[in-house]
Amino acid sequence: MKAKSIHGASVSEIKTALEVAIVGGYSPTVAIVFISVKQERKAVCQLLEEKNMDIFGATSCGEFINGHQSMGEIAILLLEIAKEQYTILFEDIENCTMETTASKVATKALIEFSNPSLIVCSTKINRQGEVFGGDTLVKSLSQSLGLDKLFFGGMAGDDLEIKETFVFTNKSETNHGLIALVLNGDKIALKGMAVTGWKPLGITRTVTKSKGNLLYEIDGKSAVELYFKYLGKEDKLSEENFKIFEELSIEYPFIVERDNNETVLRTAMKIDSKERALVMDMPMPKGSKFWFTSPPEFDIVEEVIEKATQLKLDTNEDADALLVFSCAGRKPILGPMVTDENEGLAGLWQTPMAGFFTYGEFGRALQGKQNYHSGACCWVILKEKA
Repeated sequence: MKAKSIHGASVSEIKTALEVAIVGGYSPTVAIVFISVKQERKAVCQLLEEKNMDIFGATSCGEFINGHQSMGEIAILLLEIAKEQYTILFEDIENCTMETTASKVATKALIEFSNPSLIVCSTKINRQGEVFGGDTLVKSLSQSLGLDKLFFGGMAGDDLEIKETFVFTNKSETNHGLIALVLNGDKIALKGMAVTGWKPLGITRTVTKSKGNLLYEIDGKSAVELYFKYLGKEDKLSEENFKIFEELSIEYPFIVERDNNETVLRTAMKIDSKERALVMDMPMPKGSKFWFTSPPEFDIVEEVIEKATQLKLDTNEDADALLVFSCAGRKPILGPMVTDENEGLAGLWQTPMAGFFTYGEFGRALQGKQNYHSGACCWVILKEKA
């Protein structure tokens, strides 16, 4: 497998970069496209299709390749893979359930290859305000594929507008669905992990009242009031406190317990003042155990690189290409360090890389199960087997 990464701030810049990339007979068959909703997706698709490429695309909250990070632009990873070693599946959920859609994708993948590995991107929110169930997708897809099968990816963005996101391929796009690059796992290996880096603070807390994404009570107390106290602010629902909440909530997520000593981040997105409840990015059912988190420190990035380095040493692997799915919340929290994180991974694996800032990540923690994450850096390498 041969890979190259290109970027541009317009269709014309992508056209120029593409022409440079294919000089010398390079003939990519797959284009993985991460693109701002402000850009002309159909024009980019037409350009790539003219070069006989199959397209796997998602809109972004910022995109990056080796040596370049942008917001509102286009990043593309070009892959030269034999046609018989992959397929791209596209599903618009429409009136189906998430479970049915995931099962359909899994069935098609298993028909195509006995040992499939997947790169998966889904939408996050559509114009009608329907939020894509990332947790349900991951659980259903994992069960249908088999618990040993690997898949990594993320949820599409829209430059942090949280209004409408898209995934797309050559001739189709949807604001409520998913796309999967299915690889023959016997010929192309995937390795990666999802890492958050946040640290727990204080005692374990328990959800005592919730409904869907609304979190009402923690340890028998108002979740809103307790969260404001945790932030060191008054518990009144004032305009000033709403502003403080918007600025700080994404920086102070909750660490929630999972099975087998795994944890996941959950973030309070806003306050429902009528219900006097926190609106979480994912449901936290009654009985959920969690911790508040300490402020992010420099060692968050160090942990991501150290764990990736250890995996590389343990497996003695190199890579043909690297994909990074990084939570949109990491960029404002880590500032310039988020670039160090992405570039550090690319430098470690010494391979072409592309990625984007997401509204949710799909992957495995080290030694963990397949899970849906929030606030994580999820990376995966692709390596063609000899």
